[in-house]
Amino acid sequence: MDLRPDQGLCRDQRGLPLVRGPAGALLAVLLLAGPAAAEEPGRIVVTGQASAEIAPDFATVEVAVETRGATPGAALDQSSGAAAKVVALAREFGAAGPDVATTAVVLRPATRSQRDPNGVVREVADGYQAVNAVRIRLRDLPRLGALVRRIVDTGADRINGIGFGLLDPARAEAGIEAEAVRDARRRAEVLAEAAGLRLGRVERITTSPQGAVPPPYPMARALAAKAPGASVPVEPGTVEVAASVEVTWAIAP
Repeated sequence: MDLRPDQGLCRDQRGLPLVRGPAGALLAVLLLAGPAAAEEPGRIVVTGQASAEIAPDFATVEVAVETRGATPGAALDQSSGAAAKVVALAREFGAAGPDVATTAVVLRPATRSQRDPNGVVREVADGYQAVNAVRIRLRDLPRLGALVRRIVDTGADRINGIGFGLLDPARAEAGIEAEAVRDARRRAEVLAEAAGLRLGRVERITTSPQGAVPPPYPMARALAAKAPGASVPVEPGTVEVAASVEVTWAIAP
């Protein structure tokens, strides 16, 4: 039986039937939805990691000179003179250009503790204190111990630490990232096989390079001051380079 317009059926400008009323709302939803969407293919997301120990090719030495004087100028002149000797020594050992940098210049009033006749201890003015800190990057690692010993002879009274690193860490990281991707594939293949699946194409790779992580090498002030002989024994060790990648695979049909 044909439905007339007053029975709830009419046609749009394209001649397609339209249903009015509650039944029309349901039909509109069904028409808009169309055929059921295909189920989205599954994925496997795996994190791969890799690391390697690499010999460093430079060392960084943090040096400071601390002096006292009756006036601000006297204290600053003393520390500046000693710091200049440290810089000249670094140049002598092959540290050029940006391999030597001043990291801090501090000038402040100095105090000392004084006990009054009544037994009360208080801080009283005692001239001025100046600190001049220098960072040295040395590429000639076999001479590092000799540099440390000579630094003390120039008047530096504080060695805050020694660090090691790589001049071209990106080159080392590239190889480690490639190994991390291979590690991710091995992990993904194990998971897929256990689940009875097959890996499809790679959809996404996200890298998270960890960079070079030098081993800590703190050097106390007392150690530097008491170092005997012509050289301080310093072993560079190795620098750890690590990388992490997240790889997403589609599941093959």
